[in-house]
Amino acid sequence: MAPIPSQSEDALFFGDDQDCISYNRVWFNLIRAHRRLYPRITKALKTCGIKDPIWFEILLEVERAGPEGQPMSALEEKLFVPQYALSRHVTRLEKEGVLRREHIADVRRKQILFLTEKGQGMHARIWPVYWEAIQAEIGPHLNVEDAYKLARLLINLLP
Repeated sequence: MAPIPSQSEDALFFGDDQDCISYNRVWFNLIRAHRRLYPRITKALKTCGIKDPIWFEILLEVERAGPEGQPMSALEEKLFVPQYALSRHVTRLEKEGVLRREHIADVRRKQILFLTEKGQGMHARIWPVYWEAIQAEIGPHLNVEDAYKLARLLINLLP
């Protein structure tokens, strides 16, 4: 099937002869933005002892789960992190003394995550630094309306 020539104003702006090229532009710009922003934001978080931004999300979700703990499998789905990578992060958080996991002996080899005393409220202590880094990296480039628009559009890519 031959591509349909483009008629959109945006395609003309980019010099694209096919609208479908827009999806390629989304992908490459998402990964470029990630490569640009991730190291700078990660550097800010390291001042709080957080070696990877995903640690903040893990701590937040485990705290939100409450005293029953957060099943690791549910966290994988919520954060879109493969099991092997999440397990590696959890191991590192355990070594930092902020998280512990319990193994539940059943057919599925379930793991439940809990915050340690040291980990309680840690996400709240980290948040001001994280917030400031996000504002510094994204704020100068997007107005509030565009930021909300982009957030809504990115949500469309999630299940």
